[in-house]
Amino acid sequence: QVQLVESGGGSVQAGGSLRLSCAAYGSIWNAMGWYRQAPGKQRELVAYIISGGKTDYVDSVKGRFTISRDNVKNTLYLQMNSLKFEDTAVYYCNVGEEDPFSGGYYSMDYWGKGTLVTVSS
Repeated sequence: QVQLVESGGGSVQAGGSLRLSCAAYGSIWNAMGWYRQAPGKQRELVAYIISGGKTDYVDSVKGRFTISRDNVKNTLYLQMNSLKFEDTAVYYCNVGEEDPFSGGYYSMDYWGKGTLVTVSS
């Protein structure tokens, strides 16, 4: 059974930073990612990392967010800098695989409970 436990959310002023963590229990996955869902919006993939170090980000966070992974601890991180009001959302950890056709991220249906990030302008 896969269990994902996020932490690190909170309230911060615009321009500030937060670091999210996600501890994964139960399995080792080839790829992991962070999604977010803002009020009234669909859940979107923010960033992912695949074994070997390949990463990718949604355009709105490129240059500000950094995803990383500690394979020994089986923990995923998201360093968020220069936060903006529009980054306000519940952030969810996810596990997956590398898409064999596109080389991108293929999400599996395992989710944490999420951690709330609130950015005030």
